[in-house]
This record gives sequence, C-alpha cells and structure tokens, in this order.
Amino acid sequence: MTDEFNTVSEDELHAYVDGHLSQPERERIEAWLEGHPAPAEEVRQWQAQAAALKSHFASYARSEDSDRTLVATGRAAPKVGTPLRDMLRRVAAGLLIFAAGALTGLYAPAIVAPDRPLQIAEEPDTLPRQAQSAFLIYASEVRHPVEVGANEQGHLATWLGKRLDYALRIPDLSAFGFSLVGGRLVPVNGKAGAMLMYEDGTGQRVTVLLGRNTENRETSFRIASHGGVETFYWIDGGIGYAVTGEVPRELLQKVANECYRQFEGSSAS
Repeated sequence: MTDEFNTVSEDELHAYVDGHLSQPERERIEAWLEGHPAPAEEVRQWQAQAAALKSHFASYARSEDSDRTLVATGRAAPKVGTPLRDMLRRVAAGLLIFAAGALTGLYAPAIVAPDRPLQIAEEPDTLPRQAQSAFLIYASEVRHPVEVGANEQGHLATWLGKRLDYALRIPDLSAFGFSLVGGRLVPVNGKAGAMLMYEDGTGQRVTVLLGRNTENRETSFRIASHGGVETFYWIDGGIGYAVTGEVPRELLQKVANECYRQFEGSSAS
C-alpha cells in the first residue's frame, strides 16, 4: 500500500458524502474506507441522515419559477468539503422555501397551562417548521449533536442567554426521565436562537428551541405534527418556544408544560 490511502481527511469524507468529488477521487475514498471500518460506519450514518432529511421534505419540493429565483438570489455555490451539518442546514432551508405555507400542522387541544388558553391556528407558523428542521438535523447526530455539553451547563446558559438577550434558565426535565445533552446556537427567524437537547435512558431525544419574537405577537399553546415529529410551541413576550420530539404526544405535552412552567419562573425572576 502507498501513503495515498492514509491521507483522507474529514473534509474529503464530507465531500464524498455530498457528491462533490470526481470519479477518481470517489474511488480513492471508497478504497480507503474498505480498510477503515470505523470511518466507513460514520460515513454510512451521514448518508442515512442526508437521505432521511431529503425524504422528510420530499413531498414539499414542488418548484415554480418564482421559487427558483428566490433560492438562486444571493446564493453562492457550496464549497468542496463543507461539513455535512452545514450542508444539511442549506438543504433544509431550500426545501422549506418550497414548503412555505404548506405545513399547517395538526392543531388540536393539548396543553393546559395557567392563563394560556388554546387557540387553533388559521395560518402556518414558521416556529414549528424551524424547530422540526433543527430536530431532524441534530437529534440523530452521533458525534456532534451539541456545541456545548451538559458538563458546562452554567456556561451554556450564559452564552445562549447573552446571544438571545434573555435570562435563560435551562429546564430540568429529570422528572420525565430526560437529562440534558447540551445545546447550540441556531438561527431562528434570521436571528440568533438557542436549541437545548435532552435524552432519556433509551436514547430518545427531545429538543427545546428558543428564538426572538420578531413579529411582536403572542400565541397560546399549539401543536404541529408532521411525519411523526411533533412540536408543542408558544410565543410569550419577546421569545418563542418550541418543544419537539418523536415521543408519545402525552409525554411531549408534559415536557412542554414543565418547560413553560420553568421558563415562566425564569422570566419572572
């Protein structure tokens, strides 16, 4: 063997998954993967994530001339070696442009919280779409689901709270079997938002998304459901909140209720 098979970088692996390599380069990467089972398994996971995301939004990909113009405006070609998680965000954003106005969700009576009467949405909201997209991208991530882990919870709360200009108190969901994995900075409505991730003993994950309320409005508790992914969400004052997961609705409702209770306590303090 020559040294050329020992020079495969992570960027090259991402480029291989994203289809940005020439045929000779693809063959070189495939030959290298045959002798390296651990990276080969990770590559298979990346490919599965990309396929799952594409499948989830496939029903929305109905393009029109105006859609193509909107997507093309100001958009640069992706660079070879762009990390997969960044590429997936672009894929999700592009497909969600086609989906704008299509995802109405299944709105039904759900959470009973103090002074928060249920309202039935007449028009689709962007918050649950963004929360579900973030969940699909990050909840299945094995190595890098979060930027800051639970072992730095104090730093995580301070960092994300500062970016949101919000006194963030990270909810404790241990009563429902969920422990904090960590969190990351994510875009919400074009501004800095926060995503917190939790996991139970079986590996099931739920995410809590927070973003600035750019529309200066409030909503009661609502639920949006699509493809097995459900989101309980509400907008209160300057912040929108969304709790998302693929767990039983009754459990997700309890988790959302608890998040609401703890966030209310945070804003009141």
